[in-house]
Amino acid sequence: MLNNVIDEPIEYGKKVTLRYKMQVFLPDGKKADKEYEKVIDFIYGVEEQVESLEKAIYGAKKGDRFKVHIPPHQLYGERDKNLIREIPKKGLIKQRVRKGQYYRQIKNGVLISFKVLEIKPDSVLADFNPPLAGVSADLDVEVLDVRKASDEEIESARRIEAKRKIGCE
Repeated sequence: MLNNVIDEPIEYGKKVTLRYKMQVFLPDGKKADKEYEKVIDFIYGVEEQVESLEKAIYGAKKGDRFKVHIPPHQLYGERDKNLIREIPKKGLIKQRVRKGQYYRQIKNGVLISFKVLEIKPDSVLADFNPPLAGVSADLDVEVLDVRKASDEEIESARRIEAKRKIGCE
């Protein structure tokens, strides 16, 4: 008996397995020292991926390979010069204030975190951008498998995604 294998295109409700190799680019455009390789699986349209990846893989089939660029705004955000501010030293823990290092302190139950750019007599030049702001990435992607997800897989993925969106996972 012949086994009819149909190449399923990636679309809503399909269980997708991808392998990607990622090259990270720092805000100054230089390549990061290390490349990352990973295999991921997810249900397309249910478990959210970065926009560039979702658009690039839509309609792709098992065995397809392609390159995807992920801009900073889809990762950790663009660097914002308005988040670099001069703040008073008063109230900071002196031993933690070191140029080029991240300062962290909990004040009134809230984590305060910034990179110390410059130390002045009465103030600190602080960068409140996320540490990875401005980072972009290029992916070499290979589609390893595409199949219709079961109703149980879709429901489970919806529950996990809902928890992830509110910060529970």
